[in-house]
Amino acid sequence: MNAHTLENGACRAGNGRPADEFLRIETPPAMPLSAALAAWEREAVRDVCDTGRYRMPYFVWGTGPPLIFIHGLADRSKAFVAAMAALRREFTCIGYDLPAGGPDGARLGAYRHHHLVEDLFAVLDRLRVRQAHLYGSSFGSTIVLAALHARSGWATRGVLQGGFAHRPLTHRERILCQFARYWPGPLKTLPLRARLDHPSDVRVFRESPDEFRFHRDNSGDLPKAAVARRGLMTLEMDLRPQLPDIRQPVLMICGDCDTVVPAACEQPLLEGLPHVARVELPTCGHYPHYTHAPLVAEVVRQFLGAPACRVGA
Repeated sequence: MNAHTLENGACRAGNGRPADEFLRIETPPAMPLSAALAAWEREAVRDVCDTGRYRMPYFVWGTGPPLIFIHGLADRSKAFVAAMAALRREFTCIGYDLPAGGPDGARLGAYRHHHLVEDLFAVLDRLRVRQAHLYGSSFGSTIVLAALHARSGWATRGVLQGGFAHRPLTHRERILCQFARYWPGPLKTLPLRARLDHPSDVRVFRESPDEFRFHRDNSGDLPKAAVARRGLMTLEMDLRPQLPDIRQPVLMICGDCDTVVPAACEQPLLEGLPHVARVELPTCGHYPHYTHAPLVAEVVRQFLGAPACRVGA
């Protein structure tokens, strides 16, 4: 077992109260990424859910209380495989891909943020899930927050990884998204794509070359238009007024080197959510589900505990 002691002040409950129970985390040795992917290929059950707006690819992996994973702006549900591999004996891990256009039939220009929340409920209705935990990465955290607010009795706890309720785009990001929403082809064909990687994340991934290739493959296959449209959604989205009405416990997982979602975006969550704790992972950027998967899994396991909610037959 590896011991991870988080720095003083890295964990906080709502309104700045300390949450010392999260300060020392014991994690098992990491399963190699190749082994986790092989187990996922063997064991996960895949299907497609027609939400009425697009044909959503999803998978179900594991046994126990349902835990729904929602990926970020330029990512895929497959990104969580390493963390899910460590959780699948205790939780039914469910992942799905956000609308990307093309084969899935999504009309991206007509999509608004509330449609993404309705899509989440559509797949859970299909699976007959009556209660579940939610885990959202970056842009996916906004779907978690909106879902916690929309159906307070349905979602039991939420985890926000690199999360935010409001994140204004920089001028450069806004211009890029406005043009890229009309560009054909996948993200990997974008000229000078490497310049989109933040130097802090490049440094963190330096110790994890396999995970970096996996991350690049997942993001590179996404259509440019889909990533840009998701980015533009953040311009019209501000969930800060909803935060005081979210009564479920929420955990924030943050990286100390994260420059994609700066600390200024975290403060409204800490101040607005009534029941919130924050964990800061050392030497970690914006993608801990790639670089720190065993640690992320153990933090999630401790936070969620063992509530009584199951996937229906």
